[in-house]
Amino acid sequence: MQFWVFGDKLEENKMSAMLQDYPPVQSAYEEFRRFSSDPAMQEKVKARQRFLDEQQLLLGGAYEEGRAAEKIETAQNLKRLGVPIATIAEATGLSLPEIERLD
Repeated sequence: MQFWVFGDKLEENKMSAMLQDYPPVQSAYEEFRRFSSDPAMQEKVKARQRFLDEQQLLLGGAYEEGRAAEKIETAQNLKRLGVPIATIAEATGLSLPEIERLD
């Protein structure tokens, strides 16, 4: 259990001593070290992280666009119902000029 809890904080000699009694975990750790020290693999990890970061930005932007579209649709519906523009602005967060331009 100490490997999983403290593994990233232990010095190499302490890690090796701790793992010597657990060959499967030691084997996994050695494979991890080999994998993580390979420059090609490091570049793949960085590329994957960049991709994930870009996806998160895109999803965040899409979410905000969806929220803006919902506000506009709500404002349009309220305007059609004859709700005063000031009330619509207060309810949706849109500005008075934005609401006045809506159909």
